[in-house]
Amino acid sequence: MSKLINSLCVLISASVIAYTPLAYSAEKTKETPSNSAKKSTTKPKKTTTTTQKKALKTTDSNKKTTKNSSVKNSKSNQSKVTYTSRKSNVSKLAIANARQDVQVTRTIAARMDANNPGVQSSGVLVLNQQSGEVLYEKNADSIIPIASITKLMTAMVVLDAHLPLNELISITEADIDTLKNTSSRLSVGTTLTRGEMLLLALMSSENRAASTLSHHFPGGKDAFVRKMNEKAQQLGMRNSRFYDATGLTPSNVSSARELALMVKAAQRYPEIHQFSTSSEYTFASNKNGSMLTFRNTNPLVKDSDWDIGVSKTGFINEAGRCIVMQAMINNKPVIIVLMDSSGKYTRIGDAQRIRKWMETSPLAKLRAG
Repeated sequence: MSKLINSLCVLISASVIAYTPLAYSAEKTKETPSNSAKKSTTKPKKTTTTTQKKALKTTDSNKKTTKNSSVKNSKSNQSKVTYTSRKSNVSKLAIANARQDVQVTRTIAARMDANNPGVQSSGVLVLNQQSGEVLYEKNADSIIPIASITKLMTAMVVLDAHLPLNELISITEADIDTLKNTSSRLSVGTTLTRGEMLLLALMSSENRAASTLSHHFPGGKDAFVRKMNEKAQQLGMRNSRFYDATGLTPSNVSSARELALMVKAAQRYPEIHQFSTSSEYTFASNKNGSMLTFRNTNPLVKDSDWDIGVSKTGFINEAGRCIVMQAMINNKPVIIVLMDSSGKYTRIGDAQRIRKWMETSPLAKLRAG
């Protein structure tokens, strides 16, 4: 019996000892979910915080990028405005410097009346071609640069030499403008007939065309320029001087009165009449086969209300915008010379005003005969 009791005591002791770790483990297990929950809750918070920080950083970065971009764009726009402004100022300064030696008094245009057509150009002459009577003049004897009006003299020298107009001549490196750096669609190697080059020089004021005409002249450019000055003296243009065939140099000078003599002489050449009043010309380039179209620099040649016999425009900074014409107004041949017009369309507007004045002013009609 005592052995049985001892055995039971041992068994009970073993059970108690075995139960104690299990109970302890159960309590730990009860605590663990709570703690792990806290930990898992904490971890997501940390993760969320990191993500938010990254997002915030990204947002801030985007904002900074946007801000920097807008600042850059703003600076870029400011620089563009500044550049444009500088370019405009440089252009104005160049024109001002170019004209500092030109002795022409610019005046505000008067309103049209019986004695005044109200033109704005600085140098003006309106002449009855038949009688030689001056219908209107302003600064007509001032010696000024004449720009591409020069090309009328160029044409007369070419035609006086009786060179074949169907002879092929080509643009060379020597015809590139290094004085004013003007551009041209007649690239080096372009080959046309002498007649076509003359047409482009008169109609479109093509500088390379005029230049190559002088280089393909017996004796070259120097002989050509010498002939230009000889022709001027023959026409009575005592104060006129020519140094090239294009008019790009401001050294080519004359007066409105003497240019009227040149226009009157040019009107006697059928080729000058035809070429200077053509509205446009298209040809295929010998270099790449592309079609090139050149148009007249005087829009009035396409106006059916005008009957123009000779036309030539001109422009360089030193000369301003110029135009000379021989036209029929009220069935009378009239020579119009307009020099140093300030605006892009002023010379055309002045020509229109002169025509209207001659058609409406009794005094102008009387002078015109």
